[in-house]
Amino acid sequence: MNKGAIFVDDIDRQLFLHLLHNAFVKHRVALHAYVLMGNHVHLLATPSTRLGLANAMRMQGNSYVQAFNQRHARSGPLWQGRFHSSMVDSDSYLLSVYRYIELNPVRAGMTTDPEDHPWSSVHGNLQRRDDPMLTEHPAFHALASERIQRAKLYARFLHDLDAPADLPAIRAHSAGQHPLGENAFLRMVEQTLGRSVVLRKRGRPRKAGTGEAETT
Repeated sequence: MNKGAIFVDDIDRQLFLHLLHNAFVKHRVALHAYVLMGNHVHLLATPSTRLGLANAMRMQGNSYVQAFNQRHARSGPLWQGRFHSSMVDSDSYLLSVYRYIELNPVRAGMTTDPEDHPWSSVHGNLQRRDDPMLTEHPAFHALASERIQRAKLYARFLHDLDAPADLPAIRAHSAGQHPLGENAFLRMVEQTLGRSVVLRKRGRPRKAGTGEAETT
């Protein structure tokens, strides 16, 4: 992420996606959804190894900055800090994260229809055009046995104004790099990492006996 623009024109965007695809192939990371915005990018991906995503993003980030600087006669870093990542429980939140990513241009006021934004996975996931970068996540694949039917069902969910409002949770967890999911998923992550991963509200801790339960 950067406070300034990370893309000057469509050549930059094409280069970014080309380098991303190369890095994900090399480090065996499956890409499910993406959107390129003016000063940041959102990705939904599944690495095949523990360090796969970090290594892929490092490779892509370094290559893109070098190419961007050379092309635009500039120097210095382009990114503001390292990339942020958050684990997602595929059973409960996966499709909501697909939707969150592909509706980003709408929330940003860039368009009223996500399909009007050309630099997004929405076109591939809705079967509007072939996108060789994308791999369907098993949770997406489980929507229906036929690809065209999966696309129709996802399109209905994508455009459904009454769909569950997971935006605050997704935004908070991704910003703080906390896992997003149900209690059983969070407990599994905690057991694996050996530490608490629950996103707690800011402020003073509640005193015992207030009558409100805290989920861990």
